[in-house]
Amino acid sequence: MTSLCLAFRSFALQTVIGAMITKEQVLHALSHVDDPDLKKDLVTLNMIKNVEITPSKIRFDVVLTTPACPMKGPIEHACRNAIALFIDKDIAVEINMTSHVIGSKRSQLSNIKNIILVASGKGGVGKSTVAANLALALGATGARTGLLDADIYGPSLPIMFGLEGAHPRASKTADGKTKIEPIEKYGLKLLSIGFFTDPNQPVPWRGPMVSTAVKQLFNDADWGELDYLVVDLPPGTGDVHITVAQGFPIAGAVIVTTPQNVALADAVRGIGMFLMDTINIPLLGVVENMAYFTPAELSNHKYYIFGKDGGKRLAERFNAPFLGEIPLVKGISDSGDNGLPVMMDEDNPAAAAFLDIAGKVAQQLAIAQAVG
Repeated sequence: MTSLCLAFRSFALQTVIGAMITKEQVLHALSHVDDPDLKKDLVTLNMIKNVEITPSKIRFDVVLTTPACPMKGPIEHACRNAIALFIDKDIAVEINMTSHVIGSKRSQLSNIKNIILVASGKGGVGKSTVAANLALALGATGARTGLLDADIYGPSLPIMFGLEGAHPRASKTADGKTKIEPIEKYGLKLLSIGFFTDPNQPVPWRGPMVSTAVKQLFNDADWGELDYLVVDLPPGTGDVHITVAQGFPIAGAVIVTTPQNVALADAVRGIGMFLMDTINIPLLGVVENMAYFTPAELSNHKYYIFGKDGGKRLAERFNAPFLGEIPLVKGISDSGDNGLPVMMDEDNPAAAAFLDIAGKVAQQLAIAQAVG
């Protein structure tokens, strides 16, 4: 009988405590939690949704600006601390960390929220490898992602994804227009000029032909709803870059370089193009590829055979984020040649590097759009 009375009193006390907690109190507590990137609290940013309060539990959603948010863990931890400090340290807290990707405010392609350009000043620095694995890393976080191979002069996407000989289908829309259906693989929507040309035959593209072809890859494709479209540009600064930069609402550009001075000098010119007044595309950051060599038998060793911190110094020069280093390992090139990008190998340390870079890219997009 005594145990029953104690149990009833405990239940009654929990009921009173639950009844005393209000939604306003929960929001007040969470207003002390800031988004580290956007420099405002979660309540002001309207990131707290679906608050539910029961006698024993508080439940709510935190809607981040991207599923790739690198601050997801710290934000959740801060929310739990705020509830414990301002409301009740013993009440259970259930937090659903979700996301809603913010789109470019000037987007004319309403179904694509963010177009990300991946560029390099020169060839041979692994730009296409970075573009492919960046797209896969964004997709791995749950974002709806596409990859457009706009390297007209040397399309590599068909080889990297094991799609040699593949041809996209065409479909008719309700208003009678013909649309290209991107090929889907590894969760990405993929399109490349290489799907429409003979890989054994050279194609002498003139400037107007290049511009027309690139525009068709954007406008005549049925991309569906995408959070991110990653675009692999040709090396250098040419017709394709101008067509894409001036013709479409670009959210930002990622520059790929290697540590050597010759690569860095070309990367400077590539960055300069994006920063021109007539183009003015935000620089999301710099990726240093082939940054160091790690032997398979000595996985903890790093040998900086091409120099060190070149990409980091380049980022500092332009006051841009340094997104990270990609190691020089044979597995990366082998995976591309075999049609299975390294991001598909979860045990490869390079996959972790690309996931980290994807988080930083998404982070920079969210900051740029919040400021803009």
